[in-house]
Amino acid sequence: MSPTAPLLSARRIVFPFTAIVGQEEMKLALLLNAIEPRIGGVMIMGDRGTGKSTTIRALADLLPEIEVVADDPFNSHPSDPDLMSDAVRQQLEQQQELPVDKKKVPMVDLPLGATEDRVCGTIDIEKALSQGVRAFEPGLLAKANRGILYVDEVNLLDDHLVDVLLDSAASGWNTVEREGISIRHPARFVLVGSGNPEEGELRPQLLDRFGMHAEVRTAKEPALRVQIVEQRAEFDQNPLSFLEKYQPQQQQLQQQLVSAQRLLPRVDIDYDLRVKIAEVCSQLDVDGLRGDIVTNRAATALAAFEGRSSVTIDDIRRVMTLCLRHRLRKDPLESIDSGYKVEKTFNRVFGIEIPSEADSAVAQVNGRGKPSSP
Repeated sequence: MSPTAPLLSARRIVFPFTAIVGQEEMKLALLLNAIEPRIGGVMIMGDRGTGKSTTIRALADLLPEIEVVADDPFNSHPSDPDLMSDAVRQQLEQQQELPVDKKKVPMVDLPLGATEDRVCGTIDIEKALSQGVRAFEPGLLAKANRGILYVDEVNLLDDHLVDVLLDSAASGWNTVEREGISIRHPARFVLVGSGNPEEGELRPQLLDRFGMHAEVRTAKEPALRVQIVEQRAEFDQNPLSFLEKYQPQQQQLQQQLVSAQRLLPRVDIDYDLRVKIAEVCSQLDVDGLRGDIVTNRAATALAAFEGRSSVTIDDIRRVMTLCLRHRLRKDPLESIDSGYKVEKTFNRVFGIEIPSEADSAVAQVNGRGKPSSP
């Protein structure tokens, strides 16, 4: 056994992100949210056993370490006031030296049976009244600050908990109030939900709050299925060797993410393209402006991911379905898949002609209905 083996085996071994085969739509959505958290998270819906949980955990393991204030329960940033708890901000204002540590990006699983106190945190009223201190027990939202909050089977979660999660994700803060005592802390996280549509749909107003919506389906090609099974067997048989095999790709992708985060503020999207995005959203009758905002942010993040400082039409095409398919109004009589409908409207607005044979092929690939007659 090599001298580094005990060190490697001491940490939790996660299937490497770059070894995951297929599901490109889900992987792209997760990577873009890692680059630009303001996209608003991603909802992943699809068949059971398609690697949703594996991919999300692999992303968290892939992300580079972050700097945090040592021994702070909220993963406070050592220099950014927007990502600090009130106590750390007071220390900074008093010009106290903050001890800095590095840690992996937190990945928090939210169990279906979690209570609101477990999610938001609790205040010890008795201690607060008797000792005059704000005795706060942090919850899952505190642990998820500056990380990823993963909710499996989100369509089975109680509606009031979903509301709490979405409000925190949108505002970036969690506030707990008990008996006239109020405590708040930063809660900036990428919200990732997954589920199987056969077990129930999310309410449209809740689904709209997720920035992107990725669909995953079971691989149909026998060769691809065999490749996935073989890779999983190889990982299970010797995880350390499997990780070492993919380490160069992991490091390359991690560096690409870091470079994209640095480039992101300098990426520009032309006014004409922003108008076209708005026109697509308008023609699709998308309620509100979240669709416009998220599409702009996702296209900008994709350009940064590929090392470009300007957004192209192809960037918009690749992210628009992810950003809009879950925002369309549902028509019970509509036979066109939402993804196909978004793509068809995009082609019309951006002046991209597709032959009728291609229309038919796209509809068959989507597997839901046929293209509408002209």
